[in-house]
Amino acid sequence: MAWEDRTPFEAIEQQFGLGEPEVIKLMRKRLKPRSFRLWRARVSGRATKHASIRSPDVSRGYCPTQYKPR
Repeated sequence: MAWEDRTPFEAIEQQFGLGEPEVIKLMRKRLKPRSFRLWRARVSGRATKHASIRSPDVSRGYCPTQYKPR
């Protein structure tokens, strides 16, 4: 969920009980250093990762093409 750009940190906290700082620590621990830096740069200040600054037009936590029928 943390890797997906459209999933807000608030949804992760609601489902798993991890706030944004804990998610960042987890990602730092689990990702390679370069991957973590790229992820962190991508989600820092991203409106879709923060429900309070998210556009009301974005009503889902994933891309419509993410889950394809088999």
